This record gives sequence, structure tokens and C-alpha cells, in this order.
Amino acid sequence: MCPSAEENGNANGHANGVNGTNGVNGHEGFTGIETKQNPHPQIKNPYSGVGDFLSNVSRFQIIESTLREGEQFANAWFDTQTKIKIAKALDELGVDYIELTSPAASEQSYEDCKTICKLGFKAKVLTHIRCNMQDAKLACDCESYLREHSHGKDMTYIKNTAIEVMQYVKSSGIEIRFSSEDSFRSDLVDLLTIYSAVDRVGVNRVGIADTVGCASPRQVYDLVRTLRGVVSCEIECHFHDDTGCSIANAYCALEAGATHIDTSVLGIGERNGITKLDGFMARMIVADRDYVKSKYRLEKIKEIENLVAESVQVNIPFKNPITGFSAFTHKSGIHQKAILANSSTYEIINPEDFGMTRYVHFASRITGWNAIKSRVEQLGLKMSDEQVKLCTAKIKAMADVRPLAVDDADSIIRTFHSNLAAKEEQPLLDDLTEKEKAQFVEKEKELNGVGEKRGLEQVVDEQADVPLAKKTR
Repeated sequence: MCPSAEENGNANGHANGVNGTNGVNGHEGFTGIETKQNPHPQIKNPYSGVGDFLSNVSRFQIIESTLREGEQFANAWFDTQTKIKIAKALDELGVDYIELTSPAASEQSYEDCKTICKLGFKAKVLTHIRCNMQDAKLACDCESYLREHSHGKDMTYIKNTAIEVMQYVKSSGIEIRFSSEDSFRSDLVDLLTIYSAVDRVGVNRVGIADTVGCASPRQVYDLVRTLRGVVSCEIECHFHDDTGCSIANAYCALEAGATHIDTSVLGIGERNGITKLDGFMARMIVADRDYVKSKYRLEKIKEIENLVAESVQVNIPFKNPITGFSAFTHKSGIHQKAILANSSTYEIINPEDFGMTRYVHFASRITGWNAIKSRVEQLGLKMSDEQVKLCTAKIKAMADVRPLAVDDADSIIRTFHSNLAAKEEQPLLDDLTEKEKAQFVEKEKELNGVGEKRGLEQVVDEQADVPLAKKTR
């Protein structure tokens, strides 16, 4: 069995990362330091497209389907209380709709639908039904807002039945959507014909679904743009992630004129699931930070992911765009120097917008002296830049032998500082062991061989690995 999400929160997020000066970390083998807060201005992308009057990138809505599509995930089994917790968390985040499993699926699904509909959320509660009157009546019984109709019949039957069901639902004053399954492998003429017919009847929204995840961003843009010219109602899109295109497809759909995107927490759903909520938010905050920040409580995403991960017994993936283990962690020495000066140099997303923290992974062989200098300051110690560079060489030498924990690096720093205090500062070469001196001489020879001459201080300052002694004094 996988660890619980509470455990995952420590291992995969930064909740128990390094704080203050103690160097305590919640993940064995991972080290980092919290950086100073830096301005993170919105930087215009010089390659961004020209604004399009059809684009809804700055006015989209989210239909959150963890409690419908997510129930189709292999590990998913949500009892009523878990469904209520997830629904409440999604409502607090600010999603526009919360989609539930069809009340026709089972007796418990019917009861859960009724229960959640009565909780008085700001988000609209919707459900997913087949295109028949019996399912429609069950759904209306639950007092949810949205009805979806899928099919398996010929076009004439589909159109006639859809119109009959929609007229019944609309007479109850309920919002209604009509969707087709596997839209990207359906006949385009049939697709546009049925959508045009339901649009004339007064459907609130039509939906297209990439049921098998076969669509590419260009195909999505073309189909949505075409559909936008045929219907006047809203357009919803549902993208599976079988080929890894769901987030890109969702963004392209909005550019082409779609208005609503289906998501699920952690992307869970049938097979590889659908558009991930956190990944979609990451994409959209880059597109329009003001709109996203004003509408959604982004700091809630981590909490919701922990809740769902625990419920379905999975780990939060290390490469999740926002909540992944390494999402805002910087390890390369060159990157560290830039991040410490201005975080926007190597971050397109500000972690603070999501209640997260950026970290510099400083206890490694590829660290830079600027990261060590930052840690020295956190520990309340004083060293010159030259001394920090020498201390960095010691840390890199030890990191060549074995992985370092924060305490290991801190011990090297403190010992180095104590030695400085115990004697007068000596020339740089005198601070190295004979073996370390010999290796630096060899490095100098290698550099001279290609026509370059650099001092010891500059060699230590290199961001690339410098082969040092395999152990410290």
C-alpha cells in the first residue's frame, strides 16, 4: 500500500522543508534552504500570440470532475464523507462547478448526489447522465444544475431524444449541457449537425470530449474554432491524457473559443485520467495571473491534493507543476546565483501565489558559492567571499564521496568558521590539504593547455564540478 497523503505531504511537498537555521528536512537525502523573498514581476512573453476576440483564456470556468471522472480511477472508492470533504475543499478553492457521478449509476450514487446538492455550495453541483428520460428525471430529483447526455444510437434517434429530454429538463428551470463522446473521431458533419440542433433548442452548453486522448493541440484548436462558428451557446471541453496533451489541449481550446474546461485533482480518471487541476492552473496563471488570482484560492490546491492522494492511495508525482517534490527547487550553481538575486530569472510561476516556497538545494557537488553564502548568513556566521568559496570547495569535496544532508553541510560550514576564528587568516593555498593543492595544480595545467590562465579563487568559483579531494581534513 502506498503511504498516506499526509506522509506524502512531507515527502513530496515543502511543508517540512528547511526553515530557519536548524536544517531540518522532511525527506531523507534532500536538502535545501529557503531563499529570501524576491519580487516576482509578471514578465511578458515576447512570443505570446496576438489577442483574439474569440479567446477565453482570461474568462474561463472550471468544471471539477474528481467526484465523477475521478471515481473511474483504478484506485478510487469514495465514501459519502470523503465525497463531502473533497466537494467542500473544491468549493473553497473556488471552482465554478463540481461534477458528480450519475445518480443512475447506483443507489448510493443517487443518495450522495442528493446529499451534496443540499450543502449550499457557491459552486454549482452537476451530474452526468445518459440521453434518456429516466436518467433525466433522476437527475432532476437530486436538484443538481447540469445534465449531460451521451449516446449510442443513430443520428436521427439521438437528435429527437436529445430535444425531448432537453425540453423536459429546461421546463424544470435547470441548466443543461449536451455532449458527444469521442468527438475527435466522430464524423464532423454529424457532430456539427447535432450540436446545431441542440443549440437552437436552447441548450446552455455543448461539450466535446477527447475520450481516448488522441487529439493534438492543433486538432483541438481547429475543431473548437469551427464549432464556435456554428453554435452561440457555451462550449465545454473534456480531455483525456493518454498521449500527454491534456493541458496543452485545454489551453488551445480556450484560445479557440471554448468557455469551460473539465479537470480532476491529480488528473485521476479512467486510464491515465484527464486534465490535472494543478497543471491547468499553472498554465493559466502564466497566461493571466490577475484573473486566476482574483477568482481562485490557489493556496488550497496542496491541501486538496493531499486529501485525494490519501483517498486513492497514491503518491503526489514528483514533477507535479505546483506541488511536486522538486517544483520550486534549484540545484545548479548558476541557477542558484540568479535565483538568490531575482527569482523570476529561473521561475515562470511565483510559488508564493500557491502558498508554496522556493528552495535552493545547497548540499551537493554542483552547488555554487552564492548558495553557500546564503546558508552562512542564515546560520548567523560571517565570512568573506573568498572564505565562502573555500568552504564551498570543502562541501563539494565531501559531496563527491557521498550524498550530503543539511546537517553535514552545516557541520562543514561551522567547522570551517571555527578554524578561521582559531587562527589568523592565511593565504588561500595554505587552507587546503596537500592533496587538494595538487589537484588544483593539475586543474591549472589543464586550463593552461587550452590557452587559459585562472587564479585559485576563480577555479573555486566555477559552477561546474571541480574534482577535489575525496575527503576533508
